[in-house]
Amino acid sequence: MSLKYSYLIMAVLLFLAEIVIAVFAHDSIIRPYGGDFLVVIFLYCLMRALTNASAWKVATGVLLFAYLVEVAQYLQLINMTGLQNNKVARIILGTSFEWGDMLASTLGIVVVLLVENRKRIFAL
Repeated sequence: MSLKYSYLIMAVLLFLAEIVIAVFAHDSIIRPYGGDFLVVIFLYCLMRALTNASAWKVATGVLLFAYLVEVAQYLQLINMTGLQNNKVARIILGTSFEWGDMLASTLGIVVVLLVENRKRIFAL
């Protein structure tokens, strides 16, 4: 395994953007949907920095993970596990299911795959 610094730098920048959104955005669009859009891109970049897996495999894995988190929200697993009062767990796992979150995550991965495809085309 070799560390891919360009992906790692992008992951760090996206993580910082997520922190800014969490701290300062208290609206009905950027925080809920922008955060979900960016978090899948962050996870993708982090995984691409740390693994040699293909873009398609990482993107698929990240999207399935995002969907799994949404299903956990739908099932109210945070309440079942007794973590409903844990602020960190509530931020990371979320507390309520929304189809819009799944759409935001899907669009984030679509953007990732479009960018990766464009990079591949221009590398030829």
